[in-house]
Amino acid sequence: MRTRGSASCGFVESSVVLSMTRLTSVNGTFGAHVLAARLADEGFDVELRGPGFGPYGRSLTFGEMARVDVYVPEDQIGEASYVLLVTEVDNALEYEPRLRRSPTLRAIAAAVMLVALLGGVLGGRALF
Repeated sequence: MRTRGSASCGFVESSVVLSMTRLTSVNGTFGAHVLAARLADEGFDVELRGPGFGPYGRSLTFGEMARVDVYVPEDQIGEASYVLLVTEVDNALEYEPRLRRSPTLRAIAAAVMLVALLGGVLGGRALF
C-alpha cells in the first residue's frame, strides 16, 4: 500500500493509506508510461504494475506478458476515468480521413506511356 505524507517527494510513511484501484490496462510499458505521465500532469497519483516491471520485464513486449495495469487511488477513479474519456474523444476528433490523392508524376507518365503503346499497336494494325 502507498501512503501519502506532506513531503515534497510525494509519498512517505504516514497514517493515511491510499487504496489503489485499477483504472485500465495498457499493452506495453511505453504506452503505460505515457498514460501515467498524462494522469500525473492532471494531478493524479498513479502507480504502474505488471509483469513488465520485474527483473525480467524489459524483454516482455507481447501478449499478456506486456500488459501493464494503471492504478489510481480509489477516491480519484471517477475523475481519472473522465480524463481517459476526454483523451479518447480528443484523439477521435483529431483524426481526419485521408483526402483523395492527386495523381503523381509517375502515374501520369505511366498513363501516357500506356496510351502511346496502345496507340502504336492499334495504329500499326490499322495500316495492314
